[in-house]
Amino acid sequence: MKTICLYFEIHQIVHLKRYRFFDIGTDHYYYDDYENERTIRDITERSYIPALNTIEEMIKENGKYFRVAFSLSGVGMEQLELYAPEVLDKLVALSKTGCVEFLAEPYAHGLSALQDKAVFASNVKHQCDKMVEYFGKRPTVLRNSSLIYSDDIGMQAADMGFKGMLTEGAKHVLGWKSPHYVYNCALAPKLKLLLRDINLSDDICLRFNNRDWEGYPLFADQYISRIAQFPEQERVINIFMELSALGIAQPLSSNILEFLHALPRFAKQQNINFATPTEVCDQFDSVGDLNVPDTLSWVDEERDVSSWLGNAMQREAFNKLYGIADRVRIANDPQINQDYNYLQASNNFRFMSTKPSHVGLDRGIYSSPFDAFTNYMNILGDFINRVNSLYASDIDNDELNSLLTTIKNEDEEIEMKNKEIAHLQARLEKAEASEAKIRKEYETKKATKAKAKAQTKKA
Repeated sequence: MKTICLYFEIHQIVHLKRYRFFDIGTDHYYYDDYENERTIRDITERSYIPALNTIEEMIKENGKYFRVAFSLSGVGMEQLELYAPEVLDKLVALSKTGCVEFLAEPYAHGLSALQDKAVFASNVKHQCDKMVEYFGKRPTVLRNSSLIYSDDIGMQAADMGFKGMLTEGAKHVLGWKSPHYVYNCALAPKLKLLLRDINLSDDICLRFNNRDWEGYPLFADQYISRIAQFPEQERVINIFMELSALGIAQPLSSNILEFLHALPRFAKQQNINFATPTEVCDQFDSVGDLNVPDTLSWVDEERDVSSWLGNAMQREAFNKLYGIADRVRIANDPQINQDYNYLQASNNFRFMSTKPSHVGLDRGIYSSPFDAFTNYMNILGDFINRVNSLYASDIDNDELNSLLTTIKNEDEEIEMKNKEIAHLQARLEKAEASEAKIRKEYETKKATKAKAKAQTKKA
């Protein structure tokens, strides 16, 4: 029996404002609040709420049969909290149905996995804590920013305790293999990999409303029939995309939501199930290793990281940003930490891209990639000055490493104590339950004896 794993990403760009060289040192606020509010309200009204309402209807109509997964970046959630809390309310309501899974991803939606393991782990943990806060459950499957993955990143994910990870079913990685199986990380065999079906996913999120596409118009019954016709042993079909594809990339006038709404009905007719990523990991065994020595992603034809790090400007900005990661960690200032999250967001580097792309790139306030680089570096320059003011740049590396070791040891000690407290709390609860049970039995026996004594006396 075939299984569809349907997943949507929700991330919101935090727009930077126009920041001049002469603003460095005088203005420490970097964001265009008007544009942030305008864009998120627009996406909410045209995409998020209509799409989530449709998914809610699909769950009500199909019950536990229909399953779906989401992931939300932490910085995107912060924007939703400010400007569109109704989206989060809707997601919380969906989580209570038991048909929705929420995945882990880096809080900042950044590229930390490519550069700094400590920042990456911290980002993922931060976002997982946010998932627990809103949805009451810690994620067990990881989705890195833009499905960025390599063997090394997979090993990091396994070390963090995840059972599975999503990535791209890229041809240059798969070769003759099919994306319709579960694979495992070559360096960490226990980590299962779910590979995006590029064609099936892009037919919805990129081509659905393209009248020049040979597959236009696309109907739900045709789409499900294609899945049903895959070889019998190809049982896992992963359809991953951004939620904004429903309403923004593909306008509501294209009937994209009607198409989505009809999928479960036709899938039932073809005896095709739906499952969340964790359910897929639990239900299907891996068919073998997937070797990914070089980094891949779901962006552009190359399916690599050249959209973010393909030119000298991008690499310079990237290296400067992560070059201060240790000092940011030591400073541990709330405002610095928040700004660092926003500056890590991958779109900041994508705006600097000089490569052609088949997917349109809206640079917002920037007239060119060079304009984006200049503005970002001005902001980064001010940010670095603020970090250095909290932790001086002339501190030598030995002292820096000593501080980092101390912080790491303290973190590990706190984690061990938290585990010990949780263990003792569990033992206490067990002892209290046992005591209550004994007390209840004693009271019952006591009452029985008293009753028997009263009856004897009466007789």
